[in-house]
Amino acid sequence: MKVVLFCGGYGMRMRNGAADDVPKPMAMVGPRPLIWHVMRYYAHFGHTEFILCLGYGASHIKNFFLNYEETASNDFVLRNGKPELLSTDIADWTITFVQTGIESPIGERLRRVRHYLDGDEMFLANYADVLSDVPLPDMIERFSNSDAGASMMVVPPQSSFHCVEMDEGGLVGSITAVSEMPLWENGGYFVLRQEVFDHIPENGDLVADGCAELAKRGRLLAYPYRGFWKPTDTVKERAALDNAYTHGERPWALWEHQPAASIA
Repeated sequence: MKVVLFCGGYGMRMRNGAADDVPKPMAMVGPRPLIWHVMRYYAHFGHTEFILCLGYGASHIKNFFLNYEETASNDFVLRNGKPELLSTDIADWTITFVQTGIESPIGERLRRVRHYLDGDEMFLANYADVLSDVPLPDMIERFSNSDAGASMMVVPPQSSFHCVEMDEGGLVGSITAVSEMPLWENGGYFVLRQEVFDHIPENGDLVADGCAELAKRGRLLAYPYRGFWKPTDTVKERAALDNAYTHGERPWALWEHQPAASIA
């Protein structure tokens, strides 16, 4: 199944200043950027055809793959001055690089790569900046067995704040952590059918337009997940993931500790 990755936004909360033009998916976690970890996750389940929706800082993403060094994350033998790889990362990947505009919203980026999907009934999509160990085969199977037009992974609220309930006089009746409330938020992992394009207008958004309209029609399927899920909206969140990687705590890296054949 093809995988569409949205990697053209500004990522303002991840930038270190006006001179920093590196897009958020290129922020490093360990020796590789976020987008590599996301792609490696999908490849682990056999989905190795990627369509990258480029925009801001596209040259960084292009150059990373054009100058990719397999030896950075694979064992190899150096023989007569030349490396002989014992394993590979991206040798069997097909990556389509598409400039979808600097200011384009997510829905418009998706519209601009529609013809690269070859009319496939179903395809996958991701923001390319969130790491998770969600069981993708199960998510796909549940969607495939439904007649919904789209499936969205949803996760509990990640906020550490508390909500306060009070009366008209200002007396507090209860205090509840946001994470404990019966709420769910968009987790950024999608399984989509071509039907979603019927509900995304020009310069529209995937969630606010496409998914919202499908929801009104009773055709949006949620995949609730309470397992590992970490966004990288801020420098602090990215640093936390990088630190976890350094200490060997990387549950999203299923390829490191779970043979693909056992869960595919």
